[in-house]
Amino acid sequence: MARSVTDTVTEPASPLQIGDYRRYWLARFMGVFATMSMVVLLGYQLYAVARDDYGMSVAEASFQLGLLGLAQFIPLFLLTPVAGLAADRFDRRHVAAFANGIDGLVAVVLALLTWADALNLPLLYTLAAAHGAARVFLGPSMSAIAPNIVPPALLPRAIALGSIAWQTASVAGPAVGGLIFARAEWLPHAISAGLLVCSMLLILTVRPIRAKQDGPRLKPLKQIAEGMVYVWRERFLLGCITLDLFAVLLAGATALLPVFARDILFVGPEGLGLMRAAPAFGAASVALWLSFSPLQREVGVKMLWAVAAFGALTVAFAFSRSFILSLAILAAMGAVDMVSVFIRSSLVQLFTPDDKRGRVSSISGLAISASNELGEMQSGVAAGLLGAVGAVVFGGMGAIVVTLVWAWYFPELRRARSFEPQELKREVST
Repeated sequence: MARSVTDTVTEPASPLQIGDYRRYWLARFMGVFATMSMVVLLGYQLYAVARDDYGMSVAEASFQLGLLGLAQFIPLFLLTPVAGLAADRFDRRHVAAFANGIDGLVAVVLALLTWADALNLPLLYTLAAAHGAARVFLGPSMSAIAPNIVPPALLPRAIALGSIAWQTASVAGPAVGGLIFARAEWLPHAISAGLLVCSMLLILTVRPIRAKQDGPRLKPLKQIAEGMVYVWRERFLLGCITLDLFAVLLAGATALLPVFARDILFVGPEGLGLMRAAPAFGAASVALWLSFSPLQREVGVKMLWAVAAFGALTVAFAFSRSFILSLAILAAMGAVDMVSVFIRSSLVQLFTPDDKRGRVSSISGLAISASNELGEMQSGVAAGLLGAVGAVVFGGMGAIVVTLVWAWYFPELRRARSFEPQELKREVST
């Protein structure tokens, strides 16, 4: 019998009701699990090689950790314009799969060298640079996929769920990797390689995604320049991106965690895994809450307060000599950082036209990577001059100062009160 009522298409109430998003989420989780395990252990191995094989002091080995961050940043800096353009010109699934494939090869080589006990500082720096090159293509492509597979109204929730994938994997990856590493040093890298291959294949099952193009396509160099000019002219975007760049660049205690694990708290690789997992645990808890109850009002002010709190907690971590207290502080740092990341990511994606999302995401990714990798370099240099504790205190205080300056110089950030795209544009332009 024919139906008497016309069928209607029901809008999804959650991003997880969308099949493409579910596959995207799982691919993101597996990729982050693998890379976080690999990168955390890479830092620990480099510090151990510098101390044991090269006979370096704590300060000298800490400086090598800073150079490791620099090795990852150089390819990011050089390739970011190309990566953003690739995400806007080609199928974003293919770009992400290519990046995961490169990272998978890095994991395979690292596993083999670890198994053969053939690691040295030049090889570790080379692998770190290759990992940085893979990340520069993965970031903008993966960030630009989510707005294309979920409705705009669900994007903040999709970003929160994506952060759960990221942060949960960031908890599990270092913790599991550290436990396995203590028993078979090559095995966690081999597992990372397998997970990266699975992530690469899974992202290819998402429907084809290309950026929407308005008008004739510009030549590649002009497209790169267009993205940079757009961010420079939009003070709101510039403020969001540079706030993270300078605050985290100064307050990045992550690079010095091997020093705290080995020579200050005396907890070894297992403790390092837990220390690297603690911020992600705090962030994942907040991301889970935000996926059900996203922030609605006064989002700009809350972002600024979250960055300032991150700096204050960084100072507290520097003075802790209790492993349990240090874990609690690191978890709190992850929680407040998640608030900042959630707000900033949502604002940047909603404020940016789709045809520029790849390039803007690549610039934002460069700022994040600069804050992380150059932050590691800054931490290593500062530790060589001030010691590990002094370097962390200096960075935390610097993050608080940066927040105060940005709140004054970019009033657009304070004026951002909601995630409604049209309302947001009106607020920051007044």
